[in-house]
Amino acid sequence: MTLSAPRWDMTNAYPSLESTEFKAAFEDFKRQIADLGTFFDEQIAATTPKTSAKKLAALLGEVVDRLNAVQTQAYTLGPYISCHVDTNSRDAVALKAESEFEQAYLPLRQVFVRFKGWLSKLTPSLDKIIALNPTAVAHAFIIKENADQSKYLMSEAEEALAAELSLSGGSAFGKLQGTVTSQLSVDFELDGKVEKMPMPALINLRSHPDAEVRRRGYEAENKAWESVKEVLAACMNGVKGETIALNKRRGREDALHSSLDAARIDRATLEAMMSAMEGSFPMFRKYFKSKASKLGKERLAWWDIFAPMGKTDKVYSFEEARDFIIENFGQFSPDLAAFAKRAFDNRWIDAEQRDGKRGGAYCTELQALKESRILCNFDGSFDQVSTVAHELGHAFHNECAYQAGKTVMQQVTPMTLAETASIMCETIVTEAVLKQVTDPQEELAVLESQISGAAQVIVDIYSRFLFEKEVFERRTHADLTADELNEIMERAQKATYGDGLDESQLQKFMWTWKPHYYSPALAFYNYPYAFGLLFATGLYAIYQQRGSEFVADYKNLLASTGEASAADLADRFGIDIRTRKFWDDSLSIIGKRIERYCEI
Repeated sequence: MTLSAPRWDMTNAYPSLESTEFKAAFEDFKRQIADLGTFFDEQIAATTPKTSAKKLAALLGEVVDRLNAVQTQAYTLGPYISCHVDTNSRDAVALKAESEFEQAYLPLRQVFVRFKGWLSKLTPSLDKIIALNPTAVAHAFIIKENADQSKYLMSEAEEALAAELSLSGGSAFGKLQGTVTSQLSVDFELDGKVEKMPMPALINLRSHPDAEVRRRGYEAENKAWESVKEVLAACMNGVKGETIALNKRRGREDALHSSLDAARIDRATLEAMMSAMEGSFPMFRKYFKSKASKLGKERLAWWDIFAPMGKTDKVYSFEEARDFIIENFGQFSPDLAAFAKRAFDNRWIDAEQRDGKRGGAYCTELQALKESRILCNFDGSFDQVSTVAHELGHAFHNECAYQAGKTVMQQVTPMTLAETASIMCETIVTEAVLKQVTDPQEELAVLESQISGAAQVIVDIYSRFLFEKEVFERRTHADLTADELNEIMERAQKATYGDGLDESQLQKFMWTWKPHYYSPALAFYNYPYAFGLLFATGLYAIYQQRGSEFVADYKNLLASTGEASAADLADRFGIDIRTRKFWDDSLSIIGKRIERYCEI
């Protein structure tokens, strides 16, 4: 079957990177930043302890308005450029525009440093000042959060230098990792024909129905990673080294400290969730062993983790995937279905696998248009159908905020809550198809997709957490070699997968291609996915109890994820995320699916 996966249409943002419209918007963006800098120099810097609360409130409201305006530009220009780079890492025009945008953005980062510094001085009277201005009142949560985080700032000069050096340091290493992994390709024989296969396509062979193809794909993948491991190890050391140095200078306890603040949770919440996750390992190992038995093996090799099970002859064309998603979304909410149809009809999705395109999937937004764009690598599998549904969930999350009239600053959502809608949409699609199947082998295939995804989010992400924790601890003392990174990764996988996998056939190179490790500002990027899965699973259970009346509250939750802590938002639904019980209850829902899987 020919999978006519589409490329996205970006032209309603700007005709091209070289168009007059794009260049004018870029210049306006730089002008707004310069004007904001002048405003701080002339207005904010002139405030003193004697400045009236009324005057301070007016200035605070104006700063927020200006920040919203310039960030609307930033979150349109930046994603527009990134969408070009991520779909063609050889696009010289896009790469140059990306570099120019990063340079142009630097002064805005410094403005935020100055904003937080100013808020720290207002802290004793901040509540009174906020109450005197309607814009400030509407942004009270984010203003207070910035004021609180101001205590982890270096001096303005140091923060400015750190931002500038990052472009040649951690951020540059992150870009290098993306370039190396997106341009790496392998000559691979498939269906009797040798073809040059980009790494995302080779990685997708992990779900190929032929065990021999999976094994050869695994070996080819590792051979390719072996050829670039030293470059990627240097990238890892550069990124983590920068993060460690800056955390120390800013007075952070550790890299996890800043991650928890960004996630808007506390250590008690993380410990409750991680403890429940660790407690679920025997349940997932039972699944791995059952799958191995169904494949006629004693233990699963790494290349069998994503092996399809049950009836596997179904290959979705992109059009079939579209119709399937829209129909099942409609069972949850007509609004969700109509939104998905709009995204498909207006070509918001780039799904084609091709050389130079980055692997994985994501959703980004074009703020000025109040639209999203989705990148994925569609191969016709149900797993990829689920991925498209997942990313559409992110886009719907954005849409709920747009419809509620939220500003850019009101939409700043932590990773923990950013996965709520995406996991919900995955669950909607999977649960809907489970209700339709009558053939046990079809049921097995769907359960396999659902459980293998959950295993990645619970078991594998725990291994990634252990990996990153040890990398940070050891990188404090010295650079890590590629072989040391391999050893840490294998040790983490043994600790989580245990006897569920063949310990001689793990994936020591998992660290090479996961982009999450290579962002200086996003340490411990992975555990929020586990939070999102379990939180959304718990919400879906509430939806099953309440039915359609749940949807309005759910949409309000999505619109508000930038304006409260995760604990406060969860409390709206009677959920206490600081105790292990909620997490255990969500995991027990997955456990029931595993029991059914083992029975078939």
